[in-house]
Amino acid sequence: MRFVHFDKSIKRLDYVHLSKYFFAISIALIVLGVASLSFFGLNYSVDFQSGSNVDVTVSKSVSKGEIESIVKDLNIAEGTTINVGEERISIRFTKVLNEDQDVALKKEISKLDENAAFEVNTVDTEMAKELAQNAIKAVLIACLGIIVYVSIRFEWRFAIAAVISLLHDAILVIAIFSIFKLKVDLTFIVAVLTIIGYSINDTIVIFDRIRENMRFAKLKTRDDLKELVDHSIAQTIMRSIYTVLTVFIAAFFLFLLGGESIKMFSLAMTIGLVLGAYSTIFIASPLWFVLKVREKKKPAKAA
Repeated sequence: MRFVHFDKSIKRLDYVHLSKYFFAISIALIVLGVASLSFFGLNYSVDFQSGSNVDVTVSKSVSKGEIESIVKDLNIAEGTTINVGEERISIRFTKVLNEDQDVALKKEISKLDENAAFEVNTVDTEMAKELAQNAIKAVLIACLGIIVYVSIRFEWRFAIAAVISLLHDAILVIAIFSIFKLKVDLTFIVAVLTIIGYSINDTIVIFDRIRENMRFAKLKTRDDLKELVDHSIAQTIMRSIYTVLTVFIAAFFLFLLGGESIKMFSLAMTIGLVLGAYSTIFIASPLWFVLKVREKKKPAKAA
């Protein structure tokens, strides 16, 4: 079985052959990510931890030492994390501030900047646990739905390859946030689910092309199947790259120029889109090839 050769070098790549190296790289990254999650965990925002988060927008420079002095004088410094920027101050309390402490804190900071604007978010312990559990359930339900859909639309090997690829993307995004201690909030969960959606879309396009090519191909050997997979990826790779690139550009500039409330969402999207394009090409389709080859190697049962 022979296909037309492509002029562009990206389309002449031996994707199935190269995938063994990318499998090894991905496994190493996942192991590193799981180790980071085990030892360091995630930097949960107030959305997933009980306590209070006070964001202050200031019109003039306020030093970190001045804020530390205020929370110390108010006896609310225990477990407090303070981040000071040019125009924004974020104060994270591991305990929920009561009304008197809230009023006193605002009063003292207002003495430093009378134009200061405050935003206070509070989450109790039970709500934080429920939000974390629901986030995990959302990802698992999404993966289960994908398995069912792809199994019906294609076959179970496509479904297994697709879900492993999606979990690969989700785990690596979470691992990167764990390693670099980036804040995980509700918008991060939305980003992970969005990444899964974009990734499965690109994966389905390649799987559909593989299925179409199989209808007209005479597959007698392992090399025939390998060439079919390589050809199918080559036929759809530019479409996948262009699709991801357009969304990547939007997400990247949203991260650079967007507000503080959507920064982690934009960053997670930017990282996830790159990982999704990578896994679609070098993980999902080659993994289906491995499963299909193993099926063909099984001896036929006696009649």
